[in-house]
Amino acid sequence: MGLIAAVKDWLDAERHRLPLWLPVFMGVGVAFYYSLRFEPAVWLGPGAALLGLAAVVAWPDWRWLLAPVAAAALGFAAAQVATARAPPIEADLPRHATQVTGVIRSVEILPDGRRITIQPAFLDGAATPLRRSVRVRLHAGDDTALETGDSVSVRAVIRPPAPPSYPGGWDMQRDAFYAGLGASGYALGPVALVASAQPSPLLRNVQVLRERIAQRITDVIPGAAGAVAVTMMTGESKAIPPADHAAFRDSGLAHLLAVAGLHIGIVMGFAFMVTRFAFALSERASLFWPAKKLAALCALAAGGGYMVLTGMHVPIMRSFAMACLFTLAVLADRRVVSARGLALAATALMLLVPWELPGVSFQMSFSAVLALIAGYEALRPWLRRLHGRSWQRRFVSHLAALALTSALAGSASAPYGAYHFGHVQVYFVLSNMVAVPLTALWVMPAGFIGLALMPLHLEALALVPMGWGAEAILWVARTTAALPAAIVNVPHMPLWGLCVFSLGLAWLGLWQTRRRLLGVVAMAAGLASPLLDHPPDLLVSSDARLIALRTPQGAFLHQAKGGSRFTRDAWAEYWAVEGFLPLADDPAAGIRCESDACTLRPWPDRPGALLALGAPHPAGCGQVSVIVAPEPARGLCPRPWPALVDRFTVWRSGSAAIWLEPDRARVVTVRANRGRRPWVPPPPRPRPPPPSRLPPALVD
Repeated sequence: MGLIAAVKDWLDAERHRLPLWLPVFMGVGVAFYYSLRFEPAVWLGPGAALLGLAAVVAWPDWRWLLAPVAAAALGFAAAQVATARAPPIEADLPRHATQVTGVIRSVEILPDGRRITIQPAFLDGAATPLRRSVRVRLHAGDDTALETGDSVSVRAVIRPPAPPSYPGGWDMQRDAFYAGLGASGYALGPVALVASAQPSPLLRNVQVLRERIAQRITDVIPGAAGAVAVTMMTGESKAIPPADHAAFRDSGLAHLLAVAGLHIGIVMGFAFMVTRFAFALSERASLFWPAKKLAALCALAAGGGYMVLTGMHVPIMRSFAMACLFTLAVLADRRVVSARGLALAATALMLLVPWELPGVSFQMSFSAVLALIAGYEALRPWLRRLHGRSWQRRFVSHLAALALTSALAGSASAPYGAYHFGHVQVYFVLSNMVAVPLTALWVMPAGFIGLALMPLHLEALALVPMGWGAEAILWVARTTAALPAAIVNVPHMPLWGLCVFSLGLAWLGLWQTRRRLLGVVAMAAGLASPLLDHPPDLLVSSDARLIALRTPQGAFLHQAKGGSRFTRDAWAEYWAVEGFLPLADDPAAGIRCESDACTLRPWPDRPGALLALGAPHPAGCGQVSVIVAPEPARGLCPRPWPALVDRFTVWRSGSAAIWLEPDRARVVTVRANRGRRPWVPPPPRPRPPPPSRLPPALVD
């Protein structure tokens, strides 16, 4: 009882911070739902949430214990309801080229072409459309004039979304499930325009407006600078060349291309400043009107328009939710930036789009904002002492605040980037101190002045200077990315380590008493978790065209023709290696190759693996714990044969990860790792034999 009393006393001291933990426990419930390997009964989540809420009301003395349980159940229920609302995945898509006919939902500009999303989509003249959209990449030379709402027909090869590259990897099938995407592919010929767009609903008109704005910008600002400008104005980043995308990523400036909180903050700040200045021009408005509150409402309207213009994706919706709370705080004469507003925004998003929680955007953005709020709360007295009346002190103060903002946001979000991408950026503080002011004070204000001038066809007056600013940001990204050791590959952090780090970050950021410092211990434990993690020794791709081996001497790869570059790069990030060496005879690495097989023994004290290359009964069958093969290999070795991972295995179960343990080989496939969930396609079935054309008598 003494412990319970001590806990109650501590929680009573932190009473005003307790509501901030409710979205954290909601996130626990969402994460638990996505960690399951089976789909729970439809009543489980909503029923548990209702029981939890009833228990909180019935036993208020125990709400400190019951409220977290109820919040976790609510998060679980939100994820379950979102899954139930999504249409089922498309089954039995054609394996051959097909004629796709339908209405364009969006047109995306790529560095070397365009990509269209069609919904509803009809395949080969079917009477009923697919339940999900189809995305088709057009030929690079196809210049057919297209707009959202046009009816088109194109012959294409389409495939369902790809499974994870390795067990536990990025699940594109889950992302596509919630995005409503059923298949994607590439066109085999030019697209045919069946009918031009008809008068359409508001959102379709908004998409057409986005496309026309993007075209007007690129007409004035060509090249990569124009693509960056289009990204900041419309949210479409597909046209940025891959090399510049990589430069933004390696310099720590990728957040400038992901339209979210920074961008909507700049838009609303610019709108607030302009409207306050306009009100100040009127003596009556200055003396008798609530100019600040009216300017805040105008800024919120500008932020809402920007959200719609940039596609209403989740990060910008999250930021707009925060902006609404900030505006309410201004109207109520309350403090604008607070942890309570962040908690409300997180709660709203997990109720509306819970599937975003496992994604990198949600994790990095909320961790960065939490670090900024908590950091400035703790450091506000020091910053006030630094600020002075002289312009030199003010300049130093603003410079320190800019560096502190970059350091806090970048340091808090870096572990999430490392978990998802396998590396961290070293010079992110330096690059952000230059690029963020350029974006906030030059590029985006010029862009919005250009938008205002477009109806007068005078947009070049503002877009040309905007292009100069975009070129300057590109220079910062390219220069920073070219510095020595701009990115550092880091060992893979296990999922439990990321969860421990997240708990520590929340503990440090949400509490206010000295016990908050225990969060630093949890964060350090999470960052040290890669030391306790043992990645797999072998990886086999879902088509068996890639087979990789990890050894203390480096990573080796056997690659057949047609092996996926995307999968290879994902493996390199997972293993934190710069690249792969060709799998060839290397005794120092434990690799011995002959014409028909390679014996792989990276750990001398453990049974190794045998890479069989086609010949029956290869040497070494009895000395290994697993056989891997790029072709079907059942029966290749005499009985009793070891564990087998061949082309047929991965065809049915997806990519495989293999751990060479002292007494056996532990094999985990993508299908076993994910289980049976609504976004996981059923196991493939062999094709039925074609009907015989011989006479019945000859068939017998």
